[in-house]
Amino acid sequence: MKNKVNFAFISLASLAALLWLMPACTPNAPSEDALFVNEDKVAEITSDGKIYTLNDFCTKYMSEAGNYKSDTTPYRTRSEYFDGTDTLYFFSVDTIPTDGPGIYIRGRITTDDYGGNFYKTLVIQQIVNGAQQNLRISVDMGSASGLFHRGQEILIRCNGLAVGRYANQPQLCVPSYNNNIWASSANQKVGWAPGRIPAPKFRKAYTLIGAPEPQKLVYDVMTLDELDSKYLQNFKDIKSARVADGRLVRITNVHFNRKCDNQGKLQDLVLYNPLTGDGNPEVADSYACVFAPSTGNIGFPQSRYVVSADETDSVLVSASEYAKYAYFYIPSAKHVGSITGILGYYVDNQPTDKYPLTTAKWSITPCDLGDILPEPQKAGTWKPAEWQKGIAQPED
Repeated sequence: MKNKVNFAFISLASLAALLWLMPACTPNAPSEDALFVNEDKVAEITSDGKIYTLNDFCTKYMSEAGNYKSDTTPYRTRSEYFDGTDTLYFFSVDTIPTDGPGIYIRGRITTDDYGGNFYKTLVIQQIVNGAQQNLRISVDMGSASGLFHRGQEILIRCNGLAVGRYANQPQLCVPSYNNNIWASSANQKVGWAPGRIPAPKFRKAYTLIGAPEPQKLVYDVMTLDELDSKYLQNFKDIKSARVADGRLVRITNVHFNRKCDNQGKLQDLVLYNPLTGDGNPEVADSYACVFAPSTGNIGFPQSRYVVSADETDSVLVSASEYAKYAYFYIPSAKHVGSITGILGYYVDNQPTDKYPLTTAKWSITPCDLGDILPEPQKAGTWKPAEWQKGIAQPED
């Protein structure tokens, strides 16, 4: 027994001496140099190829019909539209060469998915000759804003990815085949379309440039009259609208009129009445007076109108039913302020008598409630209120 105790004592002493000799294993705090690259490193990374402006990238690598359309593996059936001269595609996919020179794009992130409106989606902005160029990026990565903050500049090697259009909105993507025969209007949706880039693939493709600088984001600030009479005059058709899609805008001096679009017609929103159940957003009441009532898990974006002071101009403000503020009540008309968000032109169906092309409207998608009427109001600051079952909609 005595020998065993001595052996244990020697072993413990040896271990203590060994630990004393070992260097401390305290991890180093992450440094900016370790997380972000500078311009010298960008030049080194891209020396094997070329950095394209976003518009030049789309012009070079995104064709009208794409290279994934065939007789045996088509796009979804409602992807095509003949405008009297050409066949246009609301949905398309073009693959980008994997080998050869590096194909790069760069831009500053304008979105934040915390509010839920840009789930697994980024939008980047590049300023060229003082004007915005923009591109959506579809990435299969949740809580992306934890890594990709607003104002973060990003470099992306596009080799092996794809570029295409989903509902006429250009985006960096991968090809994705939808064979969900149980989806709503499944006969129109089965086929190829832009899909989300897998997270591991995207991690290999991107590099963060410098620390986030949200103050460098450029906002096109205007009134609704200026949006309609000046800004969108050059983007009135399906093809030209793609160039303006994704721009970061701030529309001033607007208020909500508590109306939405119903197949091209104005529809009054319904105030919540707990006695009758009218205006309940949980039961897929599309006209409930909230930003985005339930769609019954169909998942289409929903929109509410904002109008100018004289109510002669209007634009749709879009939201997802999965947004954190989806069930917040729409402000009354007395609250006047600005709307900040991403400009979009969403067209996902062939024009018909029921869905004429005129119903494809421009909309603005905010990131969160902080982008909606943030200014103090003359009639009292708007205090956002969330729908509660059994409690009548309050006056605001």
